[in-house]
Amino acid sequence: MKKSGAYLARYALEQIGVRFTFGIPGVHNTEIYDELNKSEKIQPVLVTHEGPAAFMADAVSRTSGSIGTLAIVPAAGTTHAMSGIGEAFLDGIPMLIISGGIRRDTDKQYQLHQLDQEKLVRAVVKKYTLIQHHRDIIPAIYDAYDIAVSGEPGPVFIELPVDLQLFQGEVPDLPLYSFTATSPEPDEDLIREAADMLMKSSIPCIYAGWGAVHATEALKELADMLNAPVSTTLQGKSSFPENHPLHTGVGFGPSAVPAAEKAFAACECMLAIGVRFGELATGSFGVVVPENLIHIDINPEVFDKNYPTKIAITGDADIVLKKLINEIKISGWKSICNAELIHAEIQKNKQAYFSEWLKEFNSEKVSPGHFFKSLRAKVPEDTMMVVDDGKHTFLASELFPVFHPRYFISPTDFNCMGYCVPASIGVQLGNPDNKVVAIVGDGAFLMTGLELITAKSYGANIIVFVFSDGELGQISQFQKIPMNRKTCSVLGNINLEAIATATGVEYVNILNDEAIETGISEALTKSEDSPVLVNVNIDYSKKTRLTKGVIKTNLGRFPLKEKIRFLSRAAKRHIFG
Repeated sequence: MKKSGAYLARYALEQIGVRFTFGIPGVHNTEIYDELNKSEKIQPVLVTHEGPAAFMADAVSRTSGSIGTLAIVPAAGTTHAMSGIGEAFLDGIPMLIISGGIRRDTDKQYQLHQLDQEKLVRAVVKKYTLIQHHRDIIPAIYDAYDIAVSGEPGPVFIELPVDLQLFQGEVPDLPLYSFTATSPEPDEDLIREAADMLMKSSIPCIYAGWGAVHATEALKELADMLNAPVSTTLQGKSSFPENHPLHTGVGFGPSAVPAAEKAFAACECMLAIGVRFGELATGSFGVVVPENLIHIDINPEVFDKNYPTKIAITGDADIVLKKLINEIKISGWKSICNAELIHAEIQKNKQAYFSEWLKEFNSEKVSPGHFFKSLRAKVPEDTMMVVDDGKHTFLASELFPVFHPRYFISPTDFNCMGYCVPASIGVQLGNPDNKVVAIVGDGAFLMTGLELITAKSYGANIIVFVFSDGELGQISQFQKIPMNRKTCSVLGNINLEAIATATGVEYVNILNDEAIETGISEALTKSEDSPVLVNVNIDYSKKTRLTKGVIKTNLGRFPLKEKIRFLSRAAKRHIFG
């Protein structure tokens, strides 16, 4: 049979369950967009910029059963999208990128958008494929999907030349998709060793990342069996419910909240699941990891990178945890730890820390503690939260509890500002029955905030709370403490109400603590019919544990002479200006 390449691409995308594509049509992919317009299964979404398109696709993959997919033009579309592709790559998120390509049926050079895309994207994708023939289109897309979701997930890039899209070519058939990806079979001997090590430990602890987000039920069962306190990475915040009595917080070292730091202080055996012990997760590598470290991950490359393991198990977190649980059950072992005392100590430390943020009402600005307390009380339990990169990120991680897996997402290892607004649109489109709340700093909002137009156009009724302080808050604070300077971290004047009017969304202003309750209620009501932009006049004067911990950790590593120099400079500047 003869089919156009655009038709074959659309057919294959439908077969693998793609629900949305994100991008901008151009001369190299108009045929694909025309086919997508015919689809009854796929909604093509027009964005204002391909960077946000990639963030939307990332969020669809993180929070729904469909793979986030880009439909972009080559060259400029690809370079624009690379921030979101890089985020997905470093965070282990599956993504499918369908790029148009220059014509290959001519010998003409210097075509529009002519660029070696393989060289361009090689560092941020699991695989790049340039399709040469019509017969290769469907198999290539099926293969790309398998690669994207297998092992440690990540983005896969397909370049489909425009001549293949335009013209018909012979294909033998239209095969249905059947999933062929598999997970590595974990080593049974290592699982038995790990179970034995955990049972012999008087103080076991569990550290969970995004790699455990699909294994929450097994994680809860194992934690209860061991009476083990559980901490998570920032990216893995939703992998363990925060209303569970063994949940302690994000992180476990000097950059973590007190409940986590204290619970892990005497840990003699750590079970790390789906984590990389990266810089952000360890508070600039400021944590102390016990000698008895059991590390579980789908990707064996992460083992022993920053902290040596005693036992490293390659495998899917859910499969390995269930096997660990079974080994412990077979042994008949029971924990002798006093569960009630452990629970009570964790809850006492949690409440004491949260109370620090609620000491008084601020009549001039919005206190983070009162804001997050009210927000948690007013939004449904199944509200999904998206954050960006900035000071607000760590406030949300410390002060807003999440109860369900995948209900909190953030840009983590790539750590890209501008993620939040477009990602929240992706979450809302992929989960139309859930309320979606975005928390973003004013600096990050300026990068991609105009995607509110996309939200309005496609009925993604998100609530975007902009924490406004007129600065790049986290960086300006890092500058202010040691340097008493704010260099290139103070923003220009922003009229958020005008932006709301320009993009056609509703607007709410929360100026101080007295306005929090009514402001959040008004935003929730307005979000029934429209996206809502909320200005939050935030008070950033109180530092998060992460800020204080990272500064202390990094300063502590300085050579003595440099430490004296930096401290002296800080003292002089704070005294004399």
